[in-house]
Amino acid sequence: MGKVIAILAASMIAAGNISAVNQFDISVNKPGADIAPTMYGVFFEDINFGADGGLYAEMVKNRSFEFPNPLMGWYSSGKVTVKSDGPFSRNPHYVTLENSGHKEKGTGIDNEGYFGISFVKDSSYRFSVYARASKGKKSRIIVELVDPASDGETQVCARVKINVTADDWTKYEANLSPDKTVENGRLRIFLDSGNPVDLEHVSLFPVDTYNGHENGLRRDLAELLADIKPGVFRFPGGCIVEGTDLATRYQWKNTVGPVENRPLNENRWHYTFHHRYFPDYYQSNGLGFYEHFLLSEEIGAAPLPVLNVGMACQYQNKSLDAHVSVDELDPYVQDAVDLIEFANGDTTTVWGALRSSMGHPEPFGLEYLAIGNEQWGPEYVERLKVFIDTLGKVHPEIKIVGSSGPAPDGDKFDYLWEEMKKLNVDLVDEHYYRPEEWFLSQGMRYDNYDRKSPKVFAGEYACHTKGHKRNNFDAALCEAAFMTGLERNADVVRMATYAPLFAHVDGWQWRPDMIWFDNMRSVPTVSYYVQKLYGNYKGTHVLPLTMDGKPVAGQENQNGLFASAAVDKPTGDIIIKVANTSAQSQEIKFNIKGLKKGRKLTSMRKISLHTDDSRLDNTLDNPDAVKPVEVTENIDGNYFSSDVPAKTFQVIVVSCEQ
Repeated sequence: MGKVIAILAASMIAAGNISAVNQFDISVNKPGADIAPTMYGVFFEDINFGADGGLYAEMVKNRSFEFPNPLMGWYSSGKVTVKSDGPFSRNPHYVTLENSGHKEKGTGIDNEGYFGISFVKDSSYRFSVYARASKGKKSRIIVELVDPASDGETQVCARVKINVTADDWTKYEANLSPDKTVENGRLRIFLDSGNPVDLEHVSLFPVDTYNGHENGLRRDLAELLADIKPGVFRFPGGCIVEGTDLATRYQWKNTVGPVENRPLNENRWHYTFHHRYFPDYYQSNGLGFYEHFLLSEEIGAAPLPVLNVGMACQYQNKSLDAHVSVDELDPYVQDAVDLIEFANGDTTTVWGALRSSMGHPEPFGLEYLAIGNEQWGPEYVERLKVFIDTLGKVHPEIKIVGSSGPAPDGDKFDYLWEEMKKLNVDLVDEHYYRPEEWFLSQGMRYDNYDRKSPKVFAGEYACHTKGHKRNNFDAALCEAAFMTGLERNADVVRMATYAPLFAHVDGWQWRPDMIWFDNMRSVPTVSYYVQKLYGNYKGTHVLPLTMDGKPVAGQENQNGLFASAAVDKPTGDIIIKVANTSAQSQEIKFNIKGLKKGRKLTSMRKISLHTDDSRLDNTLDNPDAVKPVEVTENIDGNYFSSDVPAKTFQVIVVSCEQ
C-alpha cells in the first residue's frame, strides 16, 4: 500500500498538482573562489544596425557622401553636384548646391536617416555642417525637420536659416526644436540664395545624449547598459573585426581622431543574409575606439577590445589566400602595440597624445586584449603565436584572450583548447548558440575543467529556441539556469557576455538579441533582465550550495532545479540564484550552515522572473510583459523556505545581523 501511495505522489508531482520539497545546504563558513569583477558584462557588435542607426546617436545616413553611391540615403532636387576634393583627406566627397536656373525650381537635399528620422516635440537637436561659400560670395541655407506624411498646411516641423559667409571650410551649427513628434521624418536642406554653397559632413544629433557628449550615444540605450552594472565591455565584435575580406576588416586606427575625417567602412553584415538584405549598411566609424573606451569607463566596465589576427572571416573565405601570410603580420601586431599605447600611454607618446587631444589625458586602464574572434585551425594558432611572442615582451601586463572557435564542442574546439594551453593565453573565448536542451544539459560543464588551464571567457551565448528563434521567456530561463554553473565555477569562468546586444526592429539580421529598439523607443528583453539580475546581485565569493551533497545543476532527482550561491563580503548578504526549469512549483528549504555565533538571518528579498506563457517576451508595444517582481519576507532561524513557481528564475538576497 505504501508503494502505491509513493507512486501516486510521484505522478501528482509530475503532473504539477503538488510541489516537490527540496533542501539546499549552503555553507557560509566555507567561501570558495572569488567572483571576478569582470564576471558579467556586455558585448557590443555593429550588427542589426546596433551602431549607426542605434547606439550611436547620429541621425543622418551617409553624412559625408562617402557611400559607394555618394547620394545613397539622400534625395536631391534642382542642381546638386557631388565633388571629391573636399577638406577631409579620408572623406573627400561633398556636395555643391547651385541655383537651378528657374525661380520655381528649388535646389536642395533631403536625408531619410536610418529607417526615418524621428524627433520629439520641443526637444532640441543639434545640426552641424562644414560649409563654404562656393565662389567667394555669401550664401544661405534653410535647414528643416519635416514630416512628409503631414496632412496639415505644412510639412515643416522646425526650421532655421544659416548664413554661410566664409569662403573656406567652416563648421556651422544650429539647434532645431520641432513643434510636433514625428516617427518617420526627414532632414531637408535648401539653398536659400542665388549664390552656390558647398556642404560636407552634414550631421544631426539629439542634444540629450548619454552624459551630454556631442559625438554621443543614445541616452536610453546607454543607460540600459549601465543599469546592468557590467564588469566587462567587449567591443567592437564579433565578425566585423574579421571583415568579409581583409580590406573591409575593422581597423581601430580609422575610428579615432576628428570624427569628420574617419573613413567609411563596409559593414560585414550588409550582404551576409540575402533574406534580410541591407545593401546600405556601412560604418561611419563615428562610434570608434575612443567612444568605446569612454563608454566602458562611464558604465564601470573593464574594456576588452578585439583585434584582427591577420585573418578574414573563415566562414566567408575557405582559402588560406584570403588571409595575410605569417611573415607579413607586422602591421597587425603593431596595431596591437599602438592600441595599448592609445589606451594606456603617457600623453608624451604618439597615441597617448592623440587620446589626450580627444579629451581624455588620463589612461583608460586597459588590461585585456582579445586577438581574433571565432578563428580556428593551425592558421589561427600560428598567427596568434606571433602576437603573443611580441606582446609578451613589450607589454607582459596585458592579459591575452584567445579563441576556441565558433562552437562549444567538436574537433575545432578540442584542438584549439590544447593549443591555447600551449600558448599560455590568459583566457579562452567560448561561444554557444544552442537550443534549450543544450543549455539545460550544461549545468556541470565547468565543474571538471582543469583548474590550472587558461581561464574561460564565455564571450558569446544565447539560447536559440527550436522553431522559434527569437527572444522568449523560456530561452531566458535556460540562460539563467546555465549561468548558475558559470557562477559556481567562478575560479574557471572569469567573464561572460550575452550576444548580440542590440537590434533595430526594422533593421535586424540576427536574433535573438538582448535589447530591441526603434528610433524612439527601446525595450529590454527577458534575457536582458536575467543578465541584469546576475550583474546587480553578483556577490564577491562563491558559497558551496548542494542538494543531497551534489551541486544543483539539473541533475537526476533534482526536479529541474539549477542554483548557485555567493556572499557579498562588504555587506554580508547571502545571494542565492535559483532557476526552476520544471513544469511544477518547487518548494525549497534552505539550510544555512556555519553562521558565526550570535549572527542571525533577519530577512530575505525575493526577486522573481516568471510568466505562465513561456513564449512571451517584452516588445516595444508591451514593454512590461515580463519584468522582475520583488517581495521581502522576514526570517527566523537558520532555516527558511521559498516556493519557486514553475518556470521561474529567482534571486534571493538574505540579510544577516550580528
